[in-house]
Amino acid sequence: MFDKIFEAQQKAAEAKKRLDHIVLSAQVENGAIKIDATASKKIIGVYIDETFFKEADKEQLEELLVTVINKVLLQAENVSQTEMDAVTKEMMGGMGALGNLFGNK
Repeated sequence: MFDKIFEAQQKAAEAKKRLDHIVLSAQVENGAIKIDATASKKIIGVYIDETFFKEADKEQLEELLVTVINKVLLQAENVSQTEMDAVTKEMMGGMGALGNLFGNK
C-alpha cells in the first residue's frame, strides 16, 4: 500500500515537472500583445508590439494585459488539471478495490 502511495507521489511530482516545460501563449489585438507562460502558471514572456505601444493609452494597455494574462493562465489551469486528472486516474486504477471507494470503476 505504501509503495503505491510513494509511486503516486512520484508520478505527481513528475507531472508537475512536465508542466514547467509546457509553454502556452495567449494574445490580444491580433498579436499586438502576447503573453507566454508555462503550464505551471509562471509568466515567462511579455511581448508588446512597438507600434501598438506607441499608440495605446495607459488604461487600454492595462486592460488588455489583464485580459491576455487571464487567458494564458486559464490555458495553464486547463492543461494542469488535465495532467493531474490523468495522474489521479492512474493512481486510483492502481489501487485496485480501494479505487472504487472514490467512485472509480
